[in-house]
Amino acid sequence: MENDYIKQGDDSNKPLLEEVIYPDIEPGIINRIMIENSFLQDAYRGEERRLHKMEPVVLDQITSIRLEFKNILRIDHLWIIPNLTKLSLNCNKIEVIENMEMLPALTELNLSFNYIEKIENLEKLVNLEVLSLFNNRIEKIENMDALEKLVILSLGCNLINSVAGIERFRFMTNLKVLNLEGNPVAKRTDFCLLLYVIAILPKLNYYEYTFIKNELREEACALFHRELREVEDKQEQEIQSRELEELEQSEAKRLASSFVEHLDGHQLFESLWRGDEDGRILMLVGQQAVELADEYDKDIFELTQEIYKLGLERFGERDEEIQDFLNNLKEGQEELQIMGQKGIEDFLQFKETIFEEARTTLRQLEYNTMHGEDEESPENLVLSDIVDKLNIQFEDAMNDLWQTLMTQELYLHEAIEESTTNFHRKIAELMSKFVEQSQSFFVQLREISVHFSENMTEIVTRFISTKLALQDFEDVPSDLRMCMEDRDAILNLIAGMKDTHTLRIDEREDRIATRSKEFIDQMIDNLNNNEIERHRSKILEINSFIEILTEAMALLPHDIREELAAEEYVV
Repeated sequence: MENDYIKQGDDSNKPLLEEVIYPDIEPGIINRIMIENSFLQDAYRGEERRLHKMEPVVLDQITSIRLEFKNILRIDHLWIIPNLTKLSLNCNKIEVIENMEMLPALTELNLSFNYIEKIENLEKLVNLEVLSLFNNRIEKIENMDALEKLVILSLGCNLINSVAGIERFRFMTNLKVLNLEGNPVAKRTDFCLLLYVIAILPKLNYYEYTFIKNELREEACALFHRELREVEDKQEQEIQSRELEELEQSEAKRLASSFVEHLDGHQLFESLWRGDEDGRILMLVGQQAVELADEYDKDIFELTQEIYKLGLERFGERDEEIQDFLNNLKEGQEELQIMGQKGIEDFLQFKETIFEEARTTLRQLEYNTMHGEDEESPENLVLSDIVDKLNIQFEDAMNDLWQTLMTQELYLHEAIEESTTNFHRKIAELMSKFVEQSQSFFVQLREISVHFSENMTEIVTRFISTKLALQDFEDVPSDLRMCMEDRDAILNLIAGMKDTHTLRIDEREDRIATRSKEFIDQMIDNLNNNEIERHRSKILEINSFIEILTEAMALLPHDIREELAAEEYVV
């Protein structure tokens, strides 16, 4: 298909691209009118298109659209068709791939024959399976790591002059078809791009739409075995790095959900000294202060380890409680859904019987009327009476079904609300217990901080007294020398250090309490909002189902009349 077009890789042919763009169309941006007109043009023909133009286009229902030969300069307004799965923008004047992030459902994208210089802004198109960037001005293979579902990729006839980036396609495990021909790198006389691609991408089945035979694959691997080994080693390293990163992210998420992140090491102790200028000056007194700080660090670490373990234990209990609740909720919904489905199936069987009898009766009634029989004739009166009785039977059964379904739904809604309330109470008790237990450790942390301040007071006082007695100030740091003869200044330094450390401990304690409450509030709000949405949707579903049934029965005479008229016309 692509080879039928002009190859932009040849500079001498570039101006010819203008000849396939309609010269009488003003260059522009994708807008709503263009989208609607293109959809109607492709979806309907003749009189059908004219009739559909009289009705508004339902943009949410558009899944495929072709905006070709439109002289488009910029991609925009695609967010109004969020359910799009196939988009063709080939043969325009697009220079930048942009505004694609609102099309996560897109599976096919054609941007061939444009002026695109860079592959970018495709990371949100995670479901993309077919991508054509044939005949553009792309110089580099890049920014495609997110397209893991890609099956077909065409980058032919661009300005790519290096194999860099081809190895990234190894992470696209579904990629089966690739085209890179027509690029400068493919025209090198000292290098065979075909064999390189086949060697580096063992899962590729087609190159330039030609099936790759085993003999060619063996030849390629033999020729580029060193390059292949290097690529495999780098891929293995990256896979290990990704796995480690995923593990770290998973662990960080688990710790964050336990509210004890950054408490598994010496992070709290380190935070005490961050921005503590008073403490920094006091630590200048020498080795005794350093040893005391080391002991301080050890004591704090032991307590933070207890908080850390407690958080993980309570997280396990809490997570188990949450999973039990959600599983029970799901089981209850499924149970009532089965009951409702059983009632609907029974009713639909009854409906078929009623409709069959009604159709037979209505056909006879309409036939009599069409052939001149008086509506008040004895036979027609009997038939009309049968139809009326069938309508009453159907309406009564339908009302009973509506009542049953609504009763079941209201019961489920109230049961879920009550269960959520009980769950809220139970999870709040668990969280409150965790917070109280952690607070007992924070009390000990504050006591350790006070004890450290008191010991520092003794060490600093002794240090200064010794220096003053000996009048030995040579090795006294300048920041500390300013306080040598002012005891109040020393006490102020110690008090400042103590206040800073206490504040940091208080902040970490408050953080646990605050985040615990926020966790509960957010979770319960989500449960309640989800239930409200589910309940509304179910009510709407039930009412819509009843309306459809009512309309079907109401339209039955009209349908029978049209059937008989069509039969008469054929005869």
